[in-house]
Amino acid sequence: METKGGFYITQIKQLQGRIFEKLLAENDIELSEGQGRILYILWKTDHLTISEISEKTSLAKNTISVVIDGMVHKGIVERKINSKNRRQTIVSLTEYAKSLQEKYETVSQQMNELFYQGFTEEERKQFERYLVRILETLTTNLRTNQ
Repeated sequence: METKGGFYITQIKQLQGRIFEKLLAENDIELSEGQGRILYILWKTDHLTISEISEKTSLAKNTISVVIDGMVHKGIVERKINSKNRRQTIVSLTEYAKSLQEKYETVSQQMNELFYQGFTEEERKQFERYLVRILETLTTNLRTNQ
């Protein structure tokens, strides 16, 4: 039996990323997809370590470090050494980043409306339950095979 779920997910991610970046630009928000993912996590819980951000975004630590470098340079986040554990770096939002949250959430809502256009509420819920199952399976597999 041929399946194309992974292929479709990849295509959806690519198209969604391009449309989302276009919507951000139209709203004068200059962020890459990776920066947006990190900000989204920090808006929920500020002052996280690179490891915590990596876990919550599913991005590799080295990727996080590179993206954070760019965000520090742009004044979006700041990095500080954890005073309780000098081997850890804490990443925190700047006032500028906090000021972007409302506009970013508006763009996210626009993207969600486009994403689920034509879906009933029950179809949306069922689709998201399937996605959660796939995510949990892949996360478990990754952890067991490390």
